[in-house]
Amino acid sequence: MLKSRVARWNAVGLFVVATIVAVVVQVPTASAATPITVAQAIAQQTGASATVRGYVVGQPTATSTVIRSNFPNDYALALADSASETATSKMVYVQITASFRSAWGLQSNPALLGKQLDVTGPLGAYFSHPGLTSPTAFALTGGGGTTPPTTTPPTGTPGDYDGTYYLPAIGKTGTALRTSLNQIIKTQTKLTYEQVWDALKLTDQDPNNSNNVILLYSGTSRAKSLNGGNPDDWNREHVWAKSHGDFGTATGPGTDIHHLRPSDVTVNADRGNKDFDTGGTQSTEAPGNYTDADSWEPRNADKGDVARMIFYMAIRYEGADGFANLEVNNSVSNGSNPYMGKLSVLKQWNTQDPPSTFEKRRNQVIYDTFQHNRNPFIDHPEWVNSIWS
Repeated sequence: MLKSRVARWNAVGLFVVATIVAVVVQVPTASAATPITVAQAIAQQTGASATVRGYVVGQPTATSTVIRSNFPNDYALALADSASETATSKMVYVQITASFRSAWGLQSNPALLGKQLDVTGPLGAYFSHPGLTSPTAFALTGGGGTTPPTTTPPTGTPGDYDGTYYLPAIGKTGTALRTSLNQIIKTQTKLTYEQVWDALKLTDQDPNNSNNVILLYSGTSRAKSLNGGNPDDWNREHVWAKSHGDFGTATGPGTDIHHLRPSDVTVNADRGNKDFDTGGTQSTEAPGNYTDADSWEPRNADKGDVARMIFYMAIRYEGADGFANLEVNNSVSNGSNPYMGKLSVLKQWNTQDPPSTFEKRRNQVIYDTFQHNRNPFIDHPEWVNSIWS
């Protein structure tokens, strides 16, 4: 009897163990970190983060152009599911942000061509093409070669670029500072007006919903897909009104995303080309904003942003590259002249509303991904009073 019971318990034990093993074996191995193919990444351009595995096939320099030699910089690479792929429609374009460039940029590391990589980051358009932006990790696969250390992307906090980007300007004031900043920030990549759509979907992405953008003036979170000209859409607001200097949407000041922001179509029309000042009647479409016949007052959360965008434009466009010399003055009746006001109020707003995390991130994305220049007044708000004393 005892032997019979022992035998039965042994059988039960073996059954339990076998069941546990079966369950363990059947547990799916996929996870958020499981690499997906390039083809899958192309089909999943939703803004969600993923790890993409593919072969380095070159550097994208335009929407339909990928080069395989004489790499101009370390800003981007293209991945494909085959090392011999030449069709750009079967590639994902990968942004390489500043902290990853020395280890993963093709100008510095041309031997990466043909190597298989895992790259992690949000899946979204880059160069108006299926892409991966703002990466958080790079790694070689298959044990081939030496994997450079993974680093943390830059935060863009004030002072980060004083020893590099802003070095020629450090210690200067007044006119000398102004001249130095112009020389620094005028070196940039220029976008077309069509490319601005995709750029704004990244620069102004809602930090709590990667499918949306945050609209200037109203603060509303709206779907990225609702860009256009209908009343409930968002469009491209020129904070420095494009009629003030008559540059329109020409590549240059008309497409400079340091002053272009997503805005509700109706609110954008209400603001029109007015200068900035305080007072007026509250906007029904964007409470907290006020307007009268000749001026617009943004809500408190946007006052500093607006001021620093205007000051950027006045420094960046000094009349040397085929466009008008833009300047800030103390008027609110500038018409089509290349001026924006009101200087005294904009200076107050710069102090009243210091750069937010959102504004700093936006400056960083523009620098890393699109124009490769910075708004110095986001990094150093105190330079406003040094120049416009």
